[in-house]
Amino acid sequence: MTDFSYVGHELDLFQHAVNWKTYYAKRLRPYIVGDVLEVGAGLGGTSRFLCEDRLRSWTCLEPDGSLAGRIEDTLTSRPLPAPARVVCGTLDDLPSNDRFDTLLYIDVLEHIEDDRRELVRSAGRVRTGGHVVVLSPAHQWLFSPFDKAIGHYRRYSARVLAHVAPRELSLVKAFYLDSVGMMMSLANRALLRAKYPTASQIRVWDSLIVPTSRILDPLLRYRAGKTVVAVWARV
Repeated sequence: MTDFSYVGHELDLFQHAVNWKTYYAKRLRPYIVGDVLEVGAGLGGTSRFLCEDRLRSWTCLEPDGSLAGRIEDTLTSRPLPAPARVVCGTLDDLPSNDRFDTLLYIDVLEHIEDDRRELVRSAGRVRTGGHVVVLSPAHQWLFSPFDKAIGHYRRYSARVLAHVAPRELSLVKAFYLDSVGMMMSLANRALLRAKYPTASQIRVWDSLIVPTSRILDPLLRYRAGKTVVAVWARV
């Protein structure tokens, strides 16, 4: 267990972004198989959109003890469809022989100062042929007071994110999501200056912007967006 305490307060806001989570879950699902490790599971809200009964197991790894406790409470009352457990800590706190078919970093890698070292450790935890999946905020030129307030060290381009991984991980795919959200962010600099979005802003984005992005993103061949995804396979 660690003494880490998460500095952000946005998790409760974004756990209601159902359209957004449903959208990226559909894009990530083909790479999520077998035994899954979700690194930085937060409140466990994302787990409910990604975990399915076809999976062998699901491990929520969360370094913040209070958040890990909330996940455990939620799983007690509302179990996931696959066998699940909660571990409070980081990759180093897992049993040394624990290996997984899928490692997930959903809005997490940007919070880790040494992202390269983190992915080196991930490569050591994923089985041959398994996947490491990263979803992160895109484009450093969109870095805002909100990013700083919730402990982001950076935002990524697809090219930069692709080159963070060690040679043991072979890039399968890198792409962007939420092209309309990116354009709205550029058009409304007031949003970029705000330290935190409001609940109403999240509702508008999730109910109007995300569904429009779902239509436009494939037309743009997933080459633009304010979120970037990279998928690697362990060779």
